[in-house]
Amino acid sequence: MKLKYNSPTILTFTFISVAVLALDQFLFPNLIKGWFSVPGRGDFHFGIRNVVNLFTHVIGHADWPHLVGNFSIILLVGPMLEMRYGSKDMILMMVITALATGLLNVLFFMTGLFGASGVVFMMILLASFTNFKKGEIPLTFILVLFLYLGQQIIEAFQHDNISQFTHIAGGVLGSLFGFWGRREEKDHEQR
Repeated sequence: MKLKYNSPTILTFTFISVAVLALDQFLFPNLIKGWFSVPGRGDFHFGIRNVVNLFTHVIGHADWPHLVGNFSIILLVGPMLEMRYGSKDMILMMVITALATGLLNVLFFMTGLFGASGVVFMMILLASFTNFKKGEIPLTFILVLFLYLGQQIIEAFQHDNISQFTHIAGGVLGSLFGFWGRREEKDHEQR
C-alpha cells in the first residue's frame, strides 16, 4: 500500500495552516497577528498587508485546539467535497468565503478575525447538498441549517471571543454554493 495525496486542496490548506501556527509559536511570534488575521473596523487600512489578510486570515489560528477543532471537520468533509466539486472549484469557494468573511468583519466588527471556521461552516452546509436531486430540497440541508446555523444565531447574543457572524456567513455561502453547484449540473444535463 502507498499513501495518496487524495485531496490536494484540503491537504495543502491543512499543512499550510499547521506550518503557520508552528512558525508563529516556535520561531516568529506575531506571524499570525501580522499576516494571517484581519484587523477590525477602524484598524483596517488599505495596504498590501491588510488586503492580503482578507484572504489569509483563514490560515491563522489562535492555538492548537483552535486549529484541530477546525481541521477535524475540514478533513472529514473536505475531501468528499473536493471529489464532488473538483479542486479548482473548492479553491474558489474557499477564497470567496475568506474574502467575504474578512470584508464583513472589517465592515461590522471592531475585533480582529482569524481561523478557518467560516470555511468550516461553508463546507458543512455545502456537504448537505451532495445527494441533491432535481426538484428536491434535501431534508439534510434543512436540518443542518437549523442545527448549525440556528445554534450560531443563538450564540451570537453571548459575549465571547468567537465570531458567530463568520460561521453564519460561511454557512450562507455554503448554501449558495450548493444551490449554484446543482444549477451547474442541471445546465450540464440539458446540453
